[in-house]
Amino acid sequence: MSVQKELEVVTDYGDLAVTNGISVFDPAFDEAFYYGGNDLGATYSPEKTFFRLWAPTASEAKIVFYNNWNDGPVREMPMTRDIQGTWVHEATGDCKGIYYTYKVRVGLDWNEAADPYAKAVGVNGDRAVVLDLRSTDPKGWNMEKPQLDSPVDAVIYELHLRDLSTHPDSGILYPGKYLGLVEKDTRGPNDIPTGIDYIAGLGVTHVQLLPIYDYSTQSVDETKLHLPHYNWGYDPKNYNVPEGSYSTDPYTPATRITELKRCVQALHDRGLRVIMDVVYNHVYDGYLVNFTKLVPGYYLRYQADGSFSNGSFCGNECATERKMMRKFIVDSVVHWVQEYHMDGFRFDLMGLMDTETMNEIRRRLDEIDPTILMIGEGWNMETVLPGEQRAHQGNAWKMPRIAHFNDGLRDSVKGSTFIHGSQGFISGGAGMEEGVKRGVVGGIDYGGSIRQFAQEPVQNVNYVECHDNHTLWDKLQLSSSQKTEEQRRWMHRLASAIVLTSQGIPSLHAGQEFMRTKNGDENSYKSPVEVNWLDWERCAEHQNDVLYVASLIHLRKSHPAFRLRTAQEIREHLFFEDAPEHAVAYTLRNHAGGDPARHLYVLYNANAESRSLKLPDLGAWEVCYGSEWVEALDAGKGILRVNGIGMVVLRTSNYIS
Repeated sequence: MSVQKELEVVTDYGDLAVTNGISVFDPAFDEAFYYGGNDLGATYSPEKTFFRLWAPTASEAKIVFYNNWNDGPVREMPMTRDIQGTWVHEATGDCKGIYYTYKVRVGLDWNEAADPYAKAVGVNGDRAVVLDLRSTDPKGWNMEKPQLDSPVDAVIYELHLRDLSTHPDSGILYPGKYLGLVEKDTRGPNDIPTGIDYIAGLGVTHVQLLPIYDYSTQSVDETKLHLPHYNWGYDPKNYNVPEGSYSTDPYTPATRITELKRCVQALHDRGLRVIMDVVYNHVYDGYLVNFTKLVPGYYLRYQADGSFSNGSFCGNECATERKMMRKFIVDSVVHWVQEYHMDGFRFDLMGLMDTETMNEIRRRLDEIDPTILMIGEGWNMETVLPGEQRAHQGNAWKMPRIAHFNDGLRDSVKGSTFIHGSQGFISGGAGMEEGVKRGVVGGIDYGGSIRQFAQEPVQNVNYVECHDNHTLWDKLQLSSSQKTEEQRRWMHRLASAIVLTSQGIPSLHAGQEFMRTKNGDENSYKSPVEVNWLDWERCAEHQNDVLYVASLIHLRKSHPAFRLRTAQEIREHLFFEDAPEHAVAYTLRNHAGGDPARHLYVLYNANAESRSLKLPDLGAWEVCYGSEWVEALDAGKGILRVNGIGMVVLRTSNYIS
């Protein structure tokens, strides 16, 4: 029995007479009821507000008005059935500030829910709000943003908004708030810069924010912010509205909108682009979410027995392949770009989404601004979606200009993320050199065994640490406990150096630059804020490490050879050189990418003891970076001797200044 037929037997999602006998699971449902218009939700003007709801399985629909987020209804009005399964209502007069919900009758049941297309909500997001969004624009609000010539010019800094400012020594007046992220002239211990000044000083180009849309009250109750609270936010509730707990007033619907816009504007003014972490692969609760209440059975994926498909391990999955789910996702992404001027999107568990949806998002974003980044977790998750449709690394060739995080490089550098004692290249693990090389070339098909998923370097995101799993420092504590703290420090530095000098797009986790620790907490998504905050005392103690990462970013920006645009350029200009075990060496030759140096020689050395290497005969070499590791350089004989774990970069002496 097919999934569709079996589901029709074991579930009841309304009266089939309403849909002319077409089941919500039938592919014909999409053909009969797809609505392609751009007016779903509330369309406001001072004279009237027009509402359109998509609910094809409903036999009746109403709109309910409220004066506040928690009072009783003041007015309930019938909606009129319209085209392609939509219902409409026009409310005359100025409805600005009105709270509203939809009520639909599906079969014998009446369900009430907030508008999935809501762009403003009340506290905790249970009711939508009619707003004039232009009244939320800050002074000088415009689409101007820092220049980005290519995705490989990006240096991403992944940050949870609360983590930045909640430490008692952050010096920030609005801890845990949108406004706290962009306070100027804040200082921490030993008078170090904190906040936006600190981030800008590192030299990164993009701040990637963990989810900032409205997420579940089960995670953070916006009416109880005086109590301890923390969550990463990977449990979406209202996709098109900012999270209220990050605003100074979650009770006033416009405040969170204006403050997020001010935050984005201030980041742009400091030369920083903004990436949103978005979670279109699952919802916070498959039974309680607005989608399920309004059109039961449509928006999520199901197993043959009627249970949710659960490749997300969060209880459910969004059916991104269905036309109205795909439309919602695309419309949502476009909304964040047009209304909040977002510069990129990081797709959580992107492998659960379908390639057609991802390509449609890319197409729409290209119409607006081709420099907007699309990156995601291209893991191949277990799901009912057929493998050939999944937006995972194995199907990267179907999704040009959409980048995947390179877990292969991650695990080659530091050891398996999921085997705590596993050692990687930096910590003395055996046989990791090939994996490092695959990341060095940006995940492309370089030749031989050096190949991964990417067709071009713009499809590859290199990283060794992110919000998930142990921080790199904590991983090294587990896998290299027999080493000294100083040795682990040099391992850590080498990992960051590999990320920031490899081809593709580099990504850093906030605090990686000062060896962030969560004291061994592997999954801190709802751990106390004290586990998650950026420890500014530790940052002050590790200023030399912070400066090291800043110098790596400067090195990357100074040498286009580390940012080659195409796979063909990489194959033509990047050559791997002879190196001992636990070392990787390569050259970037002949002004690669228009580099000011004729040739560069890069050595990643994970040997603690002294090693000698024969340099290629390309001219007289001189040290460009990492002189502290150079024991001797005989330019005449072409011999480099290094001592200790670290990265060395040489350049030919005919350097063009």
